[in-house]
Amino acid sequence: MATRTTHLDITGMSCANCSATIQDTLESLDGVSEANANYATDEGSVTYDPDEVSLVALYDAIDDAGYGAVSETATIAIADMSCANCAETNEAALESTPGVVDAEVNYATDEAQVTYNPADASLADLYDAIEDAGYSPVREDDSDEESGRDARDAARQDEIRKQLRLTLFGAVLSAPFLFFLADRFLLAGSYVPGQVFGLEFGWLEFALAAPVQAVLGWQFYRNSYKALVKNKRANMDVLIALGSSTAFVYSVAVLLDLIAGDVYFDTAAFILVFITLGNYLEARSKGRAGEALRKLLEMEAETATIVREDGSEEEVPLEDVEVGDRMKVRPGEKIPTDGVVVDGQSAVDESMVTGESVPVEKEEGDEVVGSTINENGVLVVEATKVGSDTALQQIVQTVKDAQSRQPEIQNLADRISAYFVPAVIANALFWGTVWFLFPEALAGFVDWLPVWGQVAGGPAPAGGGVSVFEFAVVVFASAVLIACPCALGLATPAATMVGTTLGAQNGVLFKGGDVLERAKDVDTVVFDKTGTLTEGEMELTDVVVIGEDGTPLSDGGEAAPDGGQLAAQPQRSEDDVLRLAASAESGSEHPLARAIVEGAEERGLDVSDPDAFENVPGHGVRATVDGGEVLVGNRKLLRDEGIDPEPAAETMERLEKEGKTAMLVAYEGELVGVVADADTVKETADDAVAALRERGVDVMMITGDNERTARAVAERVGIDPENVRAEVLPEDKSDAVDRIQDEGRQAMMVGDGVNDAPALAVAHVGTAIGSGTDVAIEAADVTLMRDDPLDVVKAIRISDATLQKIKQNLVWALGYNTAMIPLASLGLLQPVLAAAAMAFSSVSVLTNSMLFRRYDPDRDYELLGRFR
Repeated sequence: MATRTTHLDITGMSCANCSATIQDTLESLDGVSEANANYATDEGSVTYDPDEVSLVALYDAIDDAGYGAVSETATIAIADMSCANCAETNEAALESTPGVVDAEVNYATDEAQVTYNPADASLADLYDAIEDAGYSPVREDDSDEESGRDARDAARQDEIRKQLRLTLFGAVLSAPFLFFLADRFLLAGSYVPGQVFGLEFGWLEFALAAPVQAVLGWQFYRNSYKALVKNKRANMDVLIALGSSTAFVYSVAVLLDLIAGDVYFDTAAFILVFITLGNYLEARSKGRAGEALRKLLEMEAETATIVREDGSEEEVPLEDVEVGDRMKVRPGEKIPTDGVVVDGQSAVDESMVTGESVPVEKEEGDEVVGSTINENGVLVVEATKVGSDTALQQIVQTVKDAQSRQPEIQNLADRISAYFVPAVIANALFWGTVWFLFPEALAGFVDWLPVWGQVAGGPAPAGGGVSVFEFAVVVFASAVLIACPCALGLATPAATMVGTTLGAQNGVLFKGGDVLERAKDVDTVVFDKTGTLTEGEMELTDVVVIGEDGTPLSDGGEAAPDGGQLAAQPQRSEDDVLRLAASAESGSEHPLARAIVEGAEERGLDVSDPDAFENVPGHGVRATVDGGEVLVGNRKLLRDEGIDPEPAAETMERLEKEGKTAMLVAYEGELVGVVADADTVKETADDAVAALRERGVDVMMITGDNERTARAVAERVGIDPENVRAEVLPEDKSDAVDRIQDEGRQAMMVGDGVNDAPALAVAHVGTAIGSGTDVAIEAADVTLMRDDPLDVVKAIRISDATLQKIKQNLVWALGYNTAMIPLASLGLLQPVLAAAAMAFSSVSVLTNSMLFRRYDPDRDYELLGRFR
């Protein structure tokens, strides 16, 4: 058993028991012979058998135990990949490298996304693994992200120029063959002589074809050698090398009179020219696919005007801006980094980040996003995020990560590609052999062929026919060349790359291609209420006093003096009730609490800090104010404290039917009043619900608010009352989503708060409103950069359109092979036409994907039909 030892930097340990837990967890895994964890140094080591347990399994075990192991992720550009099999080869080479946790290689982007343990592996090790596999990594300075991006772009441009030079070189030398073919088939040989300078004319064709074979064919021969000898697997280059060399070597043998037949130097040359042209168009299309992201990054400001403490201003490069620096942004200038407005007022064009075309008004205290454009007034912005932490850089990184995570449908293409090349070679050998051994049995297929004539045994018969051996060679070359997994490997990643980028341009960020695939299958959307369907900006609307006899009273009393005891009041007042409620809620950060406090302060009431404070999740708060216990919350909170909420039942019901959130206020065990907040429903909430229902998607709402308020909001936005789940505690939201999915539904949960994070994590697709908390966004699969519910519809539309495009691409890729392989196998397709068709299949898949960039998810869904 060959064991391997890995060293880990472990996070989250707080005592010696933690290290013991980690050791026990790791040693319980099959294949782990020894594990150690040191609490003092936060380090560990594991000795394991890589054939029985993977490094990613060790990381997962540590994570499941509640701790973490340090890892780093690198994106490496790879040159020389020609098909999906090349991507699989690189993936296998990287994953077998000690210290690599996980690796994903994307043929469409020519990049590898590698997660590795920095204690055991370095970027140099990853580069070496790729080179050992026979490919060329783009080595870059990992300390300079900008230079890394430039290196990848430069490598892609070098590849485009290289393929263009090769194509032009081959085209110039192959051009005379077009005249030769025209003379042979259209002009009856009137212009092409039988001999040139005393030699057979075939030697001139050899002189033209040999440089093409050497220069254009070299990349395919070299890659074929690496694939077969070093990696023990066949790829697309093997097929091309077999097809072109078969035609060339056969022609040389004829020229040397070793065998009888016609020469096919034109075929050998055209094969390589067509394939190289396809490679050029493919490389150019790949470059265009990532163009949107590059343009997004190019929108970053290059400099910033820093305002110093003495009031002086200095223009500095963007990379010199630090968190806390204050920047002056004049009208028409780009805001250099993410920040908060500390002075000034203006409108900011945020369309490049959110897709929203209408400028957003900004004033002191508002957050702004780097690279957005200041429209009119002068702003002073304090930098809060710089460098890779800015929203723009995070968007780009999220899209890149998404492009590296492929949809499940890609697994089908990968499985086909893995066996495709060997199967194609076996098929070509089979039919070449059958045609050679049983020509008479198959002669009926070729009696009417316009090119090859009649198959006969022995040397080529008079009248232009071909020999059996010659025809078998032609069949073999054609069958090898027509069947290429290149288009199949591009079908999914090319469409995914465009789809994720399209989403980013429209303010919808998908965490992965797998998420992009899942979103279209959603049949139920579950909205959180506050901050999702509503603005989440509560304001105090009502204060009702409950008299000692249990009846609601109008405001007729005097407010208690500061510090006075409410119980001593002969008659309670609205101000009394509100002051107590606001003082109790001043210890809470909940939007309902802030609205009460702000309402009290607007009335000029003295809001004091509570002497003691306790948050009762899902029910309300308990606090000590003026020496007495104050309760502010729902009916259950009061009932649990032995206080009857019934006297306020009518008032509560009236307020809740108005869509307000009503809260009971009790003091020293006595019900004293009701306060109510209201939240404004977002303008587009009802449009979003209507659009989802038109798609056949069931819409539900889940909230911790009371039943009546929840139903009132649901009615306003068009959600059926039976689809409302109210008074759900934060810790129970995920259970509620689980129950919905247990009914066989594919649910998308849409929320914005910390309490939504567990529900977002368990949903089939978790969607976070971008204005929500970082925790919610981290737990979600999809992030909406705007807080517009209509973007939920947009996310589903983009998902559906992308999957339709993937299916189209697969039809293109598989359709060529399904139609052409039988034709080639039966001798009905010339090798040169097979090569042209193969090259065209890859280009067609990429072109189809590029056309997807025109898709507008804001338009009526029915228009998607033109992409199907």
